[in-house]
Amino acid sequence: MKAVRMVPSLLLVQFLLVLMQSGALCARRFRGGRNPQPRRSPPPPTLRTDRGDTTESFPLDFTAVEENMDNFMTQVKNLAQSLYPCSAQKLDHDMKLNFLVNTSVTCNDGSPAGYYLKESRGSRRWLIFLEGGWYCFNKENCDSRYETMRRFMSSSKWPQTKRGTGILSPLPEENPHWWNANMVFIPYCSSDVWSGVMPKTEQNGYAFMGSLIIQEVVKNLLTKGLDNARVLLLAGSSAGGTGVLLNVDRVAELLEGMDYAGIQVRGLSDSGWFLDNKQYHCTDCVDTVGCTPTETIKRGIKYWGSVVPERCRQSHEEEEWNCFFGYRVFPSIKSPVFVVQWLFDEAQLTVDNIQLTGQPVQEGQWRYIQNLGIELRNTLKDVPAMFAPACLSHEVITRNYWIDVQVKGTSLPRALHCWDRSLHDSRNNKPPPKACPVHLIDNCPWPHCNPTCPTIRDQFTGQEMNVVQFLMHMGFDVQKMAQQQGMDPSKLLGMLSSGS
Repeated sequence: MKAVRMVPSLLLVQFLLVLMQSGALCARRFRGGRNPQPRRSPPPPTLRTDRGDTTESFPLDFTAVEENMDNFMTQVKNLAQSLYPCSAQKLDHDMKLNFLVNTSVTCNDGSPAGYYLKESRGSRRWLIFLEGGWYCFNKENCDSRYETMRRFMSSSKWPQTKRGTGILSPLPEENPHWWNANMVFIPYCSSDVWSGVMPKTEQNGYAFMGSLIIQEVVKNLLTKGLDNARVLLLAGSSAGGTGVLLNVDRVAELLEGMDYAGIQVRGLSDSGWFLDNKQYHCTDCVDTVGCTPTETIKRGIKYWGSVVPERCRQSHEEEEWNCFFGYRVFPSIKSPVFVVQWLFDEAQLTVDNIQLTGQPVQEGQWRYIQNLGIELRNTLKDVPAMFAPACLSHEVITRNYWIDVQVKGTSLPRALHCWDRSLHDSRNNKPPPKACPVHLIDNCPWPHCNPTCPTIRDQFTGQEMNVVQFLMHMGFDVQKMAQQQGMDPSKLLGMLSSGS
């Protein structure tokens, strides 16, 4: 026990010595003191060629304390900022735009693909995030998408910097366990659910190279410190969440083939676990919203020149579209994957033709929504690491409220930290940590029966709704039901919240 405590103590002493030296210099400059003579740059650190034991280029390695003390780095950061105001002024939280070195891998319109990067030289953890944003599957709706949603098809107006939020935030109060990681955000500009390898031609007019963009970003990052990584977490939301399921093994195989097998590749799929279920009512397949999910992917996979995980392709030969649906592709994935999925996902309800605007939901729609929650639970029951709140929403890990939502008393950041620890302990032949759950799914049967769900807004008016207003909008009269039962409405709401 004493040895464990000594590690952060020694690191703290070392860090403070470095901090005081650099802070004193900073303070002299801040007070208007004379600038010291410029020194020669030190020679670059020598890196060992043994991949299993690479020397850190940064003087301190915080890997040990990341796993032993949750708040150690938070304390150090707060101490550094309080000691030297000028150091706080120089903190740069933005991710910077980088275009791919390989210019043949492009966005839909042929403009260069790229990524945003914020380096954290004291950490050997990397988080690569895949943006979401629907898709298009033929010339007509891709033309329409280009006119109305051009930023999802072109890099021509991408800003030079981007600020991370949620799990991409560099602030420990917003991102308790990943704030110090190297952050990478890959904008979605391929409209193919990150699956395509099709270059632009005169016939199709667009490139669909989502899968290749991921591969090229990883190759570029190897020259920026990823080569010395311990963990790479490939995360994504919505279409990006599905992209994680399609690409996490491909990233692991790419790194292994380049002799970086020591990097532990993991996946985090948020709101990308879609069902190929029957729509509430069928419509003509004209656009991405009106088509059934199955029909959309069947058409898209040919138009995009998609690639899917090899083991899944072998299981669904000639029907590779199956691999775009989480519960079908998941059994074939080798890499550890954590699944985050709202039980009542708004995007799923949209493609199922359930409209939640205007008039209160009809009885048939209400039953359909409840059945959706039941179906999702059934597909998730065998997923070892997952977080599934009974909320009506879409996407969460980059939202500012992502730390507030809980399932059975455990928050999403806490569940992800437990997952990290369990994977680390498993690699070291240790039992999983106690009181640290990683399989979390709500049991209550209605949308927003979990009291920690995010605030709901009426999609028609934009006004916030409390739980009573929302349930009434969904056709559930809480006041009337409470009167019939001879009980207080707040008590009935408490029972609903607990799933009673």
